[in-house]
Amino acid sequence: MAAPAPNWWRWLLLAAIVIVLDQFTKVLILGAFQLHEGKQVTSFFNLVRAHNTGAAFSFLAGAGGWQRWFFTGLAVAAAVFITVMLRRHGSQTLFASALALILGGAVGNGIDRLWHGYVVDFLQFHWAGWAFPSFNLADSAITLGAALLILDELRRVRASR
Repeated sequence: MAAPAPNWWRWLLLAAIVIVLDQFTKVLILGAFQLHEGKQVTSFFNLVRAHNTGAAFSFLAGAGGWQRWFFTGLAVAAAVFITVMLRRHGSQTLFASALALILGGAVGNGIDRLWHGYVVDFLQFHWAGWAFPSFNLADSAITLGAALLILDELRRVRASR
């Protein structure tokens, strides 16, 4: 096995910051709102308390309960894999940043699944009668991390030409 990248643990710190911010905001929402209760913030944005027993866009939400453990196991497997990748590639700033954001988001939502049996969502954007599914900071970190992974790969392809 290759030696760990120097200072690879700093990426775990970034993931930990994502987890803390995610969990803190969810505690605030759970304390301030009842399920499905919300508050309009702007003409296109609401804070609303939603519980998602599924994955992205409520995928498998009505599957009967087994999905809680499936998605929890997936989060654990992803956390282990990403931690190994961070140890190996921690010197690649953009790649490691992306992985750390995904790690923080996966663990944040995994904590929800273990603690509550569902993921707490609360950010809702809407426009002209159309509403994007509610999400949270962990989801945002995962999405940003995925976008950074794509950017990193595009930069690699461009550099190899």
